[in-house]
Amino acid sequence: MPLLAFGEYKPDISDYEGSTTQTINNVIPRGDGYGPFPSFIVSTGAVAAAVRGAFYALKSDGTVITFAGTSTKLYQLNNTNYTWTDVSLGSSTYGALSATAQWQFAQFGNLVFATQANAILQVFDLSSSSNFANCAGSPPQAAYISVVGRFLVLSGLLSNPYRIQWSGLNATTTWTSGVNSSDYQDFADGGIVRGVAGGETGVVFQDQSIRRMAYLPGSPLIFQIERIAQDKGLYAPYSIIRAGEKIFFYASQGFCKIEPGGVPVQIGREKVDRTFLTDLDKGNLQLFMGAADPRSTRIYWAYKSVAGQAGLYDKAIGFDSTLERFFPISISGEFLLGLSQTGLTLENLDSISASLDALTLSLDAYATAVQPEIAQFNSVHKLGFFRGPALEATLKTSEQGTDGNRIYVNGFRPVTDAATVYGTLSYRETTSAPSKDMTEIAMTARTGMCDLRQSTRYARAKIRIPAGTAWTFAAGVEMEIGQEGSV
Repeated sequence: MPLLAFGEYKPDISDYEGSTTQTINNVIPRGDGYGPFPSFIVSTGAVAAAVRGAFYALKSDGTVITFAGTSTKLYQLNNTNYTWTDVSLGSSTYGALSATAQWQFAQFGNLVFATQANAILQVFDLSSSSNFANCAGSPPQAAYISVVGRFLVLSGLLSNPYRIQWSGLNATTTWTSGVNSSDYQDFADGGIVRGVAGGETGVVFQDQSIRRMAYLPGSPLIFQIERIAQDKGLYAPYSIIRAGEKIFFYASQGFCKIEPGGVPVQIGREKVDRTFLTDLDKGNLQLFMGAADPRSTRIYWAYKSVAGQAGLYDKAIGFDSTLERFFPISISGEFLLGLSQTGLTLENLDSISASLDALTLSLDAYATAVQPEIAQFNSVHKLGFFRGPALEATLKTSEQGTDGNRIYVNGFRPVTDAATVYGTLSYRETTSAPSKDMTEIAMTARTGMCDLRQSTRYARAKIRIPAGTAWTFAAGVEMEIGQEGSV
């Protein structure tokens, strides 16, 4: 029996049911099929209110410092007892975030900056601060922040949304134009500036234009700014992901990427773009946020669907940039980010569990790790990582059959190392008819078969691996099919 591989996730393409349906869920694409996606495990206490932004910074000694923002406060994670300490300016409150906004953070040397349009730019010195303070030099109030080369760049300015402004060279308290290369740039066209992707060169995203900014040492221009895309801009401000040397984002035309020195290229067209846009809650774009997993070649966008709960994203879509494949994940939370795990000493075990037997994570998971991984704040404001048992996975194959002959399916054998698998068969008589599902049955332990028998013209196999099942790969099914002749 030849191997019938599981279908790739392309919901824009009409499948055997005559509609856009999901062929996989809660699995990670691999070169030889799919692997499991782990469940969420809490690792800290709760922040005092809904999390509206988060960030981790590295001190010069390698210590991980984690920050979180709520609508009116900023907090720091206590690495000893995993609770959250109020580190807001004077322990007071800030002007409340706009309903569609989040806090944004950036690290510049030993300094961490936090910004939102209704507050003065905040700064925290990792070597000495116990609270955030107002940044000196009168920087503009801004919604977005990034580091380009040796400059701090602000965009989404409260005073002028069509402008970007940058600090002095290696001088984050210098914001006077013409002093130490500090300056600004107004854009006559392209719309409001929605963010800047940082790096050695910056990429400026507007509503209808994308530009590249490159530092020119010794030039009075300071930055050379050139347009790299016309009539294509950023649809969701928090969808920007810088993953290594590549930038990913969601434009009005769909999911896109920018290679180093390149121009925007669509990656979701005729794959996921149409279905995603229909499912996206366009009134809550603050919950449409991206994060990279540096431990792999995968990136993730969490978003609130039209059927989701207020204040939470309820779905995520991943993309493997090497395999160039999308995959959907069923997760829910307040904020998604890449985060490094802080360390834990034996003396502090009581802060996470009263019993070794009750630990949800192994002690190895609490070792300080500089390289970040995907994390989130859940609906009760607690931070954690995706390290738990596998989520329930579903996978479907492509449809088998032809118009000229009927087929008889005598069952199929899932090609996976999962010990517990449930299978079903979808079938139909014509390409215009809706499919019918047979009753799901368990895979037989002795033969590894799902004994489902059906005479039809078109058939498709589906397997379900229950949540918590230990498995590492699922490549497809070996389907037993025979021809019945022309009818």
